[in-house]
Amino acid sequence: MAIAQSPDTFVTVAVWTGAVALALTLLLSIQILLMRLSLRRRERREARVLARWRPLLNQAIVGEHPSLPVLEPGERLPFLRLWVHLQGSLRGEATDALNALARELGADRLARAFLARGARQERLLAVLVLGHLRDREAWPQLLPLAELSDSALSLTALWALVRVDPEAAAEYLTPLFIEREDWALSHVAGILQQAAAPTAAVLGRVLPTLPAERLPRALRIAEALRVPLPGPVLAGSLRSSAVPVVIAGLRSVITPETIAEVRALLTHEDWQVRVQAARALGRIGAREDAERLRALLADPQWWVRYRAAQALRELPALSRADLEQLRDSLTDRFAADMLQQVLAEEETA
Repeated sequence: MAIAQSPDTFVTVAVWTGAVALALTLLLSIQILLMRLSLRRRERREARVLARWRPLLNQAIVGEHPSLPVLEPGERLPFLRLWVHLQGSLRGEATDALNALARELGADRLARAFLARGARQERLLAVLVLGHLRDREAWPQLLPLAELSDSALSLTALWALVRVDPEAAAEYLTPLFIEREDWALSHVAGILQQAAAPTAAVLGRVLPTLPAERLPRALRIAEALRVPLPGPVLAGSLRSSAVPVVIAGLRSVITPETIAEVRALLTHEDWQVRVQAARALGRIGAREDAERLRALLADPQWWVRYRAAQALRELPALSRADLEQLRDSLTDRFAADMLQQVLAEEETA
């Protein structure tokens, strides 16, 4: 049997519900107001810090030696952010001057302290500071960060390690870069660019020991850095039975040491291998390779024909008149059309 409720009960519930909703709205409004006030106070405080320190940093950049005040606790984070911003846009003696100023203020010790016990954003900032300073004392603290799952923090730490000691970083980081598939190759190449030579040496040493599934990434790192690998090491990858390894090896060919292996791959059963072999021959080939590439102009795969035509255009020993004569001698209509297309692209480039 249902119990009837009086109208007064419904009114009371409605009043209390409205009162609670109003109170929550007021609390939320107060919280938003407080957050805005806090943000404005922080912005004003940072503006004062920038107004105080930017002129001093600018004086250091132009070669002057300003008298430095004490870096107050409330100024540390805004100052470091400004300092890092300036470092990112300068080169040469100006960066050295900023480094000297930062060390005089104890920014290296401050950054190491943030790295040890700061929040994530503070640690990121600290890593950037220590990388620009090339702070050798921070090496033991930076190493564990390089293996974190946090990609932003780990990649920034890797960049700092390369700045601190390129040779030691190449030894440590190259195997790590090969292992970590979650790190984009563009980021890897950008970080290792300052350690390209030692990285090439490490790659040449470790490539023969890698399992087949790791070889393509290692070879792509070499390609991204445009570093020459030892001929015997690269030749081994070009003779591999694994197509991904062969393709990655062909993309890494930049010297004629492995030209015999490249020529042999022009007739590979996989069309993607033939594509990369044609491109590689365009980079390292000689005049005598024109006939080999001419044969590829009749390949059943469009991309093979296209890359063969491009490779013919890139051969240093062939002039445009030679290419036009070759085009006119072709009896295969598709081959002639492809070579004409590439010659037309050159005219509009």
